[in-house]
Amino acid sequence: MLMTDQRETRDVCIVGAGPAGLTAGLFTARAGLDTLVINAGEPILRRNAHLENVPGFPAGVNSRLFLDMLDDQTERNGCDRQEAQVRTVTDADGGHLAVETDEGVIRADYVICTSWADTDYLQLDAVDLTERGSKTYIDVTEDGETGVDGLYAAGRIAGQPHQTVVSAGHGATVALSVVHDSEVPFYHDWVAPEGYFTERGREVPPGCEEIDEAEQQRRERESMAVMQEYFDDPHPDEPTQHPSVREG
Repeated sequence: MLMTDQRETRDVCIVGAGPAGLTAGLFTARAGLDTLVINAGEPILRRNAHLENVPGFPAGVNSRLFLDMLDDQTERNGCDRQEAQVRTVTDADGGHLAVETDEGVIRADYVICTSWADTDYLQLDAVDLTERGSKTYIDVTEDGETGVDGLYAAGRIAGQPHQTVVSAGHGATVALSVVHDSEVPFYHDWVAPEGYFTERGREVPPGCEEIDEAEQQRRERESMAVMQEYFDDPHPDEPTQHPSVREG
């Protein structure tokens, strides 16, 4: 577990480690932003028995395995994780936001809220909330922005539909809004074949990479080996039942 203290500062702090939060962290980390994802408990997706509507899995995929794979992907791309309870998100000096957890305080330039469906930790007057029945949503623009500079929301807490692929896609959209607003040089998260840009007299744009055939083959072999290991055995965990379901 990564420990925090009063002196820690991050570029991006993400609250929640479901599909929206992990995907957002994947994109901000790959853009070069120092990113920390904080989560307490487990994402609701772990209650799913079998995930069958995510592109790329013809026969579906175990939802807990899907989350494990996405979690591993964020770590492979430089995104840090912490298991902790977020207590408050407040203003801090110097234009930062302060994320207080039971492990300490993180100062962040940008905070993305993806936790569902808790909004009590947002101690910021300019955040607009909408109540629908027993749920509370954070009001955002189409880019995930709130009424507070540096504060964004993605996924279900931002009013998006339940579907995993929608939440993940919205997490990516909001993350790219953060990347754009951060003014990090960034064009496209794309790995291109050697010469795609350079042989047309262009420099490789920020956020892109050219790789030769040998590196293409190496990465493909690695991806095949990793995926084979993931799917070698059934996932050991059973779905987590909804709290209202009685056992026995």
